[in-house]
Amino acid sequence: MNFETKRLDDGIGIEVVGLDLSQPIDESTRRELNDVWLDAGILLFRGIGTSTERQLALSRCFGELEVHPVESIRLEGNDEVIHLSHKDDSRQALYRFDGEAIAGRILWHTDLIYTTTPNRGALLRMVETPEVGGETGWIDTAAAYDALPEETKQRIDGLEARFDFVSNLSKMRFGKPSSIEVVDLGTLEFPEFPDVAHPLVWVHPESGRKSLSISPVQLIDMVGMDRAEGDPILEELVDHTTRGRFSYIHHWEVDDMVLWDNWRTMHYAFGTPPEQVRVVHRTTIKGERQTGRLL
Repeated sequence: MNFETKRLDDGIGIEVVGLDLSQPIDESTRRELNDVWLDAGILLFRGIGTSTERQLALSRCFGELEVHPVESIRLEGNDEVIHLSHKDDSRQALYRFDGEAIAGRILWHTDLIYTTTPNRGALLRMVETPEVGGETGWIDTAAAYDALPEETKQRIDGLEARFDFVSNLSKMRFGKPSSIEVVDLGTLEFPEFPDVAHPLVWVHPESGRKSLSISPVQLIDMVGMDRAEGDPILEELVDHTTRGRFSYIHHWEVDDMVLWDNWRTMHYAFGTPPEQVRVVHRTTIKGERQTGRLL
């Protein structure tokens, strides 16, 4: 093995140590990285994301890359990379949480769960860190499922939830902060997405592990239940999963990269005060397995 591994804080995720991106990644190393990723779900690479080229080379070890549907955030000259920043414009939404203005905050979510085919994963690279804020959190939803009581596992087996694209966090139905005020929703334009249904319990197509599929930002209600019956189930699952027991919070340094398995995780962009500058580049690994259905 051309690298070493160690567990991240609280046992969620793995740090990859000693990987050399100055040379092409050989097939043996690629397989080993994929095995570690499949086992852990979240991989941290400290300080080795020194260029877009190195980010792309590492990303392609894990699958075909996908072009993001929002054209305006693609990196100029490379459609496989998205550029996220409020350094030069005010495209990101601005909210007040408990009276404090925060730009770029996105609460717990799974990418593209508002489509029938969520992406396989993503690799995030820190280009410029803010002086305050800017952390990213991940939840291992497979660990969250494993920790459920057996009675709950049986009760939710075979059930589906409805998801929709929600761009305004104040419209969330589950996991919404008690104090949230919209200041500016930004200028990003989003395409229309029809409602979809996904099973509450996903079975990972490669590992076979079960995980919870709840994504609070886009979670609307249960399929085939009225809200009086379904909402308590979803509230219980969201509370169980997001209380902190199954999460890793990363405090970024420039050139850090984190890879996550979107089929078994959720993530959270903490955002920054609006006067702070944070720049990240992200590549997205294409999903080829349909997990949901159109409603």
